[in-house]
Amino acid sequence: MADTIVALATPPGRSGIGVVRLSGPEAVAFARRLCSDNKYDPNPRHASLKVLADLETGDPIDEAVLTYFKGPHSFTGEDVVEISCHGSPVLLRHVIDACLKLGARLAEAGEFTLRALANGRMDLAEAEAVRDLIDARTAASARQAVRQMRGEFSDRLQPIKDNLLDAIVVLESALEFVEDDLPEMQTARLRDNLQQIADETGEMAATFKAGRLLRVGLKGTFAGRTYVGKSSLFNALLGTERAIVTEIAGTTRDQINEGFVVHGIPVLLTDTAGLRETQDTVESIGVERSRRAIADADLVIVVIDASDVSPDEDAQVLESISELPHVVAINKVDKIASVDDTVDRVGRIAKNGSGEIVPVSAKTGRGLDELKHAIVHPFIAHEGVDGGFLVTDARHHDLLARSRDEILSSLELLDQKASEELTLIGLHNALRYLGQITGETTTEDMLTRIFSTFCIGK
Repeated sequence: MADTIVALATPPGRSGIGVVRLSGPEAVAFARRLCSDNKYDPNPRHASLKVLADLETGDPIDEAVLTYFKGPHSFTGEDVVEISCHGSPVLLRHVIDACLKLGARLAEAGEFTLRALANGRMDLAEAEAVRDLIDARTAASARQAVRQMRGEFSDRLQPIKDNLLDAIVVLESALEFVEDDLPEMQTARLRDNLQQIADETGEMAATFKAGRLLRVGLKGTFAGRTYVGKSSLFNALLGTERAIVTEIAGTTRDQINEGFVVHGIPVLLTDTAGLRETQDTVESIGVERSRRAIADADLVIVVIDASDVSPDEDAQVLESISELPHVVAINKVDKIASVDDTVDRVGRIAKNGSGEIVPVSAKTGRGLDELKHAIVHPFIAHEGVDGGFLVTDARHHDLLARSRDEILSSLELLDQKASEELTLIGLHNALRYLGQITGETTTEDMLTRIFSTFCIGK
């Protein structure tokens, strides 16, 4: 019999309500002992208002709402009692300690969800989606997590696994009749079936680039000469005074990172030191860090001062990032008479670049929306972020890619008229990889590693 576990199911800290969750065979019994009258015989999915009492003194400690979920019709598949107390950290710790004294065990990271997996309440892909939903930083990534949590990924995989199993059965059956080769028509059907499986698997894997963008976001790094307004533009995009802005060139000497969301895409902005030659030791370190941040960025935002365009220095900056994805922000357009002429001039300087040119003013706010759009548009347009289901987990992408490679390898062997035994090796590997996504063939070590990334209360 499994033991009974307990944990705080809401974030730690002071709050209006805090929820302590019990799961296991003794959940109701432990909850009953916490009640001042030692009376708690709940109906499933009903809430009860009860006074909780100190186990030793019997003094009341809180008035709480207890909700009972009877297994197997609960999140974990076991008896579950959720105790909703007032959100005092001291009080919640008191309730948890009382449960531990009664014989409960403190839950490990992700253990409630792991029990749900073990009890058949969800598969592994759905379980990982619970974590992703909790960790979601945008509404778009939350929607993707909900789709996976409701089984969409698993539902898409099942026909692929079924078709792959059918192909394996055909080849396994052929082993029983070693004297005869597969009929040509049957071989052709098998080849078409395997090619279709490989294509479908590859198509699912290809969505990971967009899925990763939704889940992880992109890194945008500012680049430009000193005193072109990078920090001012950084603050303007964020809508807060995050970076220090002064009239002194070279004020920014170290990287400043801050995130915001554009069209459902998390963007981590990095403000960097201006790119210039300097004898200042500290500033030179900042410049070197800037170059490394630029090289590591998904997108470089080159900032040029509209009132002081330098054909030499600005061109040098543009040339240095010409091979990287970038946009050009012409800042301080509030200081010039003709924006169009300046845009044309910068366009000529950036002859080797292909990044969009956006006139902006950090001071007035002009062009900020256009710049935000320019930052994320290439990724949205090219990766299909606005589309349907996406693979968002690197583990899933790796297993899909490996499965596809194994199927393609088996296809080559089939075309070479290799033995069924050799051809089957890759197909069995592919089926195992697909099974690892949903948990049918996942090892205990892998489960431990996956669920260690969960929060304690889930």
